[in-house]
Amino acid sequence: MKKRWVCLFVENEVGVLARISGLFAGKAYNLNSLTVGPTEDETISRMTISLTSDDRTFEQVKKQLNRAVEVIKVLDLTEEPVHRKELMFVKIHSCSENEIRDLFRIAQVYPVKILDYDFQTVLLESLQTEEGNDGLICLLKKNFPGRAEIVRGGSVAVGAVLQSP
Repeated sequence: MKKRWVCLFVENEVGVLARISGLFAGKAYNLNSLTVGPTEDETISRMTISLTSDDRTFEQVKKQLNRAVEVIKVLDLTEEPVHRKELMFVKIHSCSENEIRDLFRIAQVYPVKILDYDFQTVLLESLQTEEGNDGLICLLKKNFPGRAEIVRGGSVAVGAVLQSP
């Protein structure tokens, strides 16, 4: 079992997302992340999907996706050099003045922005890899137990500009 990444170019039509996610649900495949957005062509959307599976299951998934009428192209990004990022917001509640200072220090060390704050709450924005965000969550949960509200947006990925030979 390993983490897999697939990129789909699909027709930008009502119901396509439901049909693609239904394909996964119907076969009892669990998605780790699914992100959808328009491309430079307004008739086409790009889906970035992350799942954990073995080789055999993943090959079945790709074949089923290729057979879907709405799917224009399937790219397996699992072994490709890519740039991946995940947007995450974390709101820390019930902070003391010292804890707010600590969060500002964390934002200086980690690739995190302070988006908003008041006397007791700080809102952080993190744009890094899923693994980087996992590490940040561990740090925040350890230092601010039970006070972190976490919203993750799912990863997007694009092939690297320079491909190794």
